[in-house]
Amino acid sequence: MSDQEDQYDLFKMLLQENSDYNDTTDPNYVVSKTVMLCPKTAVNEFGARFIPVFYYVNFLLSYIGNGLVLFIIYKYEKLNTVTNIFLLNLVLSNFLFAFSLPFWATYHLSEWVFGLAMCKLVSSAYLIGFYSSILFLTLMTFDRYLAVVHAISAAKRRKKMYAIIASVGVWCLSVAASVKELVLQNVWKNEMSGLLCEQSGYPEEIMQRWNLFSYYLQFLVFFLLPLFMVMFCYISITIRILSTRMREKCRAIKLIFVIIFTFFGCWTPYNIVILLKAMQVSSGSEERSCSDSDRLDYALYVTRNIAYLYCCISPVFYTFVGKKFQSHFRRLIAKKIPCLKAHISLSSQSSRSTSQKTAHSAYEY
Repeated sequence: MSDQEDQYDLFKMLLQENSDYNDTTDPNYVVSKTVMLCPKTAVNEFGARFIPVFYYVNFLLSYIGNGLVLFIIYKYEKLNTVTNIFLLNLVLSNFLFAFSLPFWATYHLSEWVFGLAMCKLVSSAYLIGFYSSILFLTLMTFDRYLAVVHAISAAKRRKKMYAIIASVGVWCLSVAASVKELVLQNVWKNEMSGLLCEQSGYPEEIMQRWNLFSYYLQFLVFFLLPLFMVMFCYISITIRILSTRMREKCRAIKLIFVIIFTFFGCWTPYNIVILLKAMQVSSGSEERSCSDSDRLDYALYVTRNIAYLYCCISPVFYTFVGKKFQSHFRRLIAKKIPCLKAHISLSSQSSRSTSQKTAHSAYEY
């Protein structure tokens, strides 16, 4: 209780200092109920130690992995295919998301030193990249479902224009879902924490409604819908594969299981915490204890970064499990490291031979 008492004493001191000036209190901020002040010192210290390291690691993994995928697409692939258009957009969305991570890492280490414009820009880029990455992963899954389960009927529809229109739709939806950051994010000075880049400038009730809307939007549109789509598509693909005489049937099914398990394992904990946060906000602050609030904050730190890690490495995961991209990667390594050329060439020949035997494999992309 000592931390709460110290927090309350500081609040009374600041209130007493401000009482010397004219009363300009905005009635929108006045409440007639008891408000529990929960000190976040331990949570903030945990975030300051844990978050910056994880963000820098995510940033490096994202730019190295996604950069490699982008280079291989540019070097060995055609950019006018549906799969590569979706993959290129996924890489760009991850670049946009990862661009914001060093700013947030610096922010957690000290305070926001980049100004108001960058506060709004970085916050928006962060969510646009995050949301679009989820949607492009879902779109790639749906496109794979069409190519495998409805191969004949989809052949006429899976054209370049279809991919461009779908990609534009994803970017528009992601931008629309991130408008809140442009409106509500502001830089303001806190007596204890310094400059903060957070939501401010509007009555608490309005910001609470926006937060609730964001929580439920993310849970329903950017988790449940993609999860159901991914499950439906991959279950349908598995049924289709089992009905064929594909030589590498077991390998393809194992790959599907790994993709579903990884997607579900990385995204579910974070979105459950998001749902609990929404329920917490809906229930009102007086109905929860500080310990419950702290536990949710700790859980949010950990589960959010697991989801972010998957978001950053997803293009590598989705491409290098395929034989075609493995072959491109071996060619690239053989060219850059000549001493490995003989061994890699043998591997490539073996891969091409196997590829010819399994030409109808759903996962040679």
